[in-house]
Amino acid sequence: MPNYISIKELAKDDRPREKMIEQGRSALSNAEILAILIGSGTREKSAIHLCQEILASVDNDLNALARLTVQDLMKFNGIGEAKAITIAAALELGRRRKNVLTEKHSKIISSKHAADVLRLGFEDLEHEEFRVLLLNRANQVIANVLISKGGLSATVVDGKVVFKHALSHSASAMILAHNHPSGNLQPSKSDIELTNKLKSFGTFIDCPVLDHLILTNSDYYSFADNGLI
Repeated sequence: MPNYISIKELAKDDRPREKMIEQGRSALSNAEILAILIGSGTREKSAIHLCQEILASVDNDLNALARLTVQDLMKFNGIGEAKAITIAAALELGRRRKNVLTEKHSKIISSKHAADVLRLGFEDLEHEEFRVLLLNRANQVIANVLISKGGLSATVVDGKVVFKHALSHSASAMILAHNHPSGNLQPSKSDIELTNKLKSFGTFIDCPVLDHLILTNSDYYSFADNGLI
């Protein structure tokens, strides 16, 4: 049976919980925060050393860390399913908080602004998703709705579902968005056809489609900026 090293067994100066209480959460390193989450290390290394190893594997990039799956995390000696789920859940909670703060009372003034708001919902995905940003008459965000999930290269979108959400939120306009995990920003023929169909019906019910964005991890393509809407 492994003799796990718990945080309680560390020297006082190395205990992240005590450090957080005495110096505040901003004083903690990323490894120390992760160590609080997992609680213990292995016979060979403390929780902090184990977390330093995990962070080093992604070049200390928290965005890259967030892209690791539960299975990826379990490849590290000392990280079982429960610890892996705890880390993944904490990172997801942080992402959702950032999403709420970014969206709250956001008034969309450009395609870049819309992309910045929407990007948080597409972060770290390895599959396609389709979302709709619903706006009020002042172009403020009232909802960011996930419409569908798909595979690596496509997702099926039902126009009835899109406008059901628009009507239930009493939206005055909308911005369509989906991601391309491949990194290719160019719209496909089906992307253009779908956009035209939704644009036509949006005009008919007085809920115009203002734009359709294709997002990758680092860039975006705007149908409106490129004259396709």
